[in-house]
Amino acid sequence: MTSRDLPKVYPEDVRADKTRPFTGAEYLESLRDGREIYIYGDRVKDVTTHPAFRNSAASIARMYDALHDPASKETLCWDTDTGNGGYTHKFFRYARNAGELREQRDAIAAWSRLSYGWMGRTPDYKAAFGSALGIVPEFYGKFEDNARQWYKRIQESCLYLNHAIVNPPIDRDKPVDEVRDVFMTVDRETDAGIYVSGAKVVATGSALTHYNFIGQGSAGLLGDNTDLALMFIAAMDTPGMKLICRPSYELNAGLSGAPFDYPLSSRFDENDAILILDNAFIPWENVLIYRDLDRCRNWFPQGGFGRLFPLQACTRLAVKLDFISGLLVKALKCTGTMDFRGVQASVGEVLAWRNTFWSLTEAMTGNSDAWKNGSWMPGTEAQQAYRVLAPQAYTAIKKVIEEIVASGLIYLPSGVRDIKNPMINDYLARYVRGSAGIDHIERIKILKLLWDAIGTEFGGRHELYEINYAGSQDEIRMQCLRHAQGSGTLAKMTELVDQCLADYDQNGWLVPHLHNNDDINVLDQFRQ
Repeated sequence: MTSRDLPKVYPEDVRADKTRPFTGAEYLESLRDGREIYIYGDRVKDVTTHPAFRNSAASIARMYDALHDPASKETLCWDTDTGNGGYTHKFFRYARNAGELREQRDAIAAWSRLSYGWMGRTPDYKAAFGSALGIVPEFYGKFEDNARQWYKRIQESCLYLNHAIVNPPIDRDKPVDEVRDVFMTVDRETDAGIYVSGAKVVATGSALTHYNFIGQGSAGLLGDNTDLALMFIAAMDTPGMKLICRPSYELNAGLSGAPFDYPLSSRFDENDAILILDNAFIPWENVLIYRDLDRCRNWFPQGGFGRLFPLQACTRLAVKLDFISGLLVKALKCTGTMDFRGVQASVGEVLAWRNTFWSLTEAMTGNSDAWKNGSWMPGTEAQQAYRVLAPQAYTAIKKVIEEIVASGLIYLPSGVRDIKNPMINDYLARYVRGSAGIDHIERIKILKLLWDAIGTEFGGRHELYEINYAGSQDEIRMQCLRHAQGSGTLAKMTELVDQCLADYDQNGWLVPHLHNNDDINVLDQFRQ
């Protein structure tokens, strides 16, 4: 008997109580399923204990525990709408009005604060996809019942999904059909399901998830090949699924340092990976789109996910900027420059960016509107502003920090081991102390935290992540344009200009309330 013949055990089966989400311990247990995760040439036996993943897994487990903590449950949770009599994280059940959207924003923020904004692909990110399945299950045609069932399953357990929707960026000089040996493709179908092979990138955080949604990030890359026109959900323990991970910042932090040296890298590393399916079997109940080019091409604008995920993304970034702003001020107090006029102006710029993204979450909820089947969606214009501005903001903020903290970011010892050496520590106490009575340990601790945020490999990855989070820089701007055109907003803008142009011509004002200047124009007096 092969693994494909064994009875299927679902991650949510580990829950002792089926009317609530996972606890932290249950979440960790649900990851011990034999999934194929590879790093540094070896297969990982258990992601919950491997030093490349264990602290990140524990950080997610803490988020699940918060769903049951009386101190946070009211902020985070609502009753389900599936009929199971349970409760769920608020963003896993779609909103019916603007007030509920605001509550969802606050729940997202509260969960994000548990990682200080540094984990972006937490379970609530793909909850936007789960909720969208419940809003428009009919979008999926003959797979409508699958969408309804997945909405129920995702909501009731707060299942942790991620997605892998980008084709590997190779052989771009060739037509899509000539790269079908690389792209996710149907090998064959049976009465029970389909067999799929190919690769997707970049499966951020997928090593710690329950399922991956496999779809199309850019419908324009489909061509006319229906073998590529598919979207489905694959369990992480699917035989034939493999993740090949990038280096682990968590592991590297443990090998050469300590939490004091790498306080972010060592616990919030969402490992990015290449996701490969090698003749992997996907049962029909996990398929959402199959050989349907039109639905694949229209999924992002019509499937609902594109309308929902920016609320989670923008809120998470706003929390992260709260943290960065506070950390920047503490670092400047260490270096003694916080009272300098130019430095204060730069801090004000960072805070203005921070204020922008919180304001955009307010606009998303405040300018929200009714969508399909009783759902309520965040305001589109604010979402698009977030997607365009976020990459600009993050690089601008990083540049400000590098300019005003300057050498303070590298005027540091190699690590906590130096402090534990009494002879070295005596020198550090004298030569590396901060300003305003801040001792050397506090100064080093604060600046090490800031360096981990922007200067380490972890910090560099986060800059790249924020720059490319929303996708192609051209595409997100073009989407903003297309929405303005399609909604009639741009037409109103040009109409306003036309109205202004109609107020006057070459002979003067055409509106009765204004006065022409024939009686005062001095140039007219000099005409020959």
